[in-house]
Amino acid sequence: MIRVAINGYGNLGRGAERAIARNDDMELVVVFTRRDPGTVATQGAPVAHVDDMPDWEGKIDVCLDCGGSATDLAEQGPAAAAFFNTVDSYDTHAKIPAYFASVDAAARKAGHLAIISTGWDPGLFSMLRVLGDAVLPDGTTTTFWGPGVSQGHSDAIRRIPGVVDARQYTLPVQETVDAVKAGDDVELTTRSMHRRDCYVVADDGADLARIEKEIVEMPNYFADYDTTVTFISAEEMAAKHSGIPHGGTVIRRGETSPGVAARIGFELDLGSNPEFTGSVVAATGRAVAKIAARGETGARTVFDVTLADLSAKDPADLRASYL
Repeated sequence: MIRVAINGYGNLGRGAERAIARNDDMELVVVFTRRDPGTVATQGAPVAHVDDMPDWEGKIDVCLDCGGSATDLAEQGPAAAAFFNTVDSYDTHAKIPAYFASVDAAARKAGHLAIISTGWDPGLFSMLRVLGDAVLPDGTTTTFWGPGVSQGHSDAIRRIPGVVDARQYTLPVQETVDAVKAGDDVELTTRSMHRRDCYVVADDGADLARIEKEIVEMPNYFADYDTTVTFISAEEMAAKHSGIPHGGTVIRRGETSPGVAARIGFELDLGSNPEFTGSVVAATGRAVAKIAARGETGARTVFDVTLADLSAKDPADLRASYL
């Protein structure tokens, strides 16, 4: 039985908790939180403050760091690696090399193993991009995100004065997706690949025209996309937009010889982004426990993980039933 801890009990932490419950070889032994442990209600696991991590050293095989990339994991990742083998879903792509270095230093010093940036992008999509490039070296890879809720973009809208609540959906432009799949010569730009649909609950009497203008002209978020803004009631928001779905597609197109085309595709359609990400993080936690048991230390990425390490099944069963 793999003894697992969850570090951070937000949407992702709760998703990881659900995933662990579905894996017979895993046991959730503790949830760490920065809040008062007495205020955190789990599905049964004890709760401890993050400051009490040293008390759990040696009692945990892998700790799933479930904080956010924007502000949490830069500190949480190296700090947890000092006490445990760890997994996280750090997803600020441009900063991954620096984050890897910081976690690697902490894990090596403590003699632990850490796998960073798991989930689906980075994570599964990263693996498929490398696989496509390896199999079809003469080709191009295109990634589309959505349809699904972007939590960061939704939060950016909620910060606009007069906005009570908001959900923003990232949607791939289907004509562009179809053209890429067909191998057509199509220009790939920010605007041609994705659009953004925004649903907004505004204060009574708020200037709706101003709010819409601030959204569609917001740099780094909406200005470079075709964006629609729809104002709805709080009741409609709760009834129709309470979930966190997401998904996406990775497409690799290339040639195996001149004029002979090939295409590799990988697609996700997720009813709950945090629950699916938690499932990937939990499976990677199993891989961490196996790799650490072989004596390896330091940081790794999904590129260093085998399918056999991710699977709960015996290698002989994999060869007999899946190969």
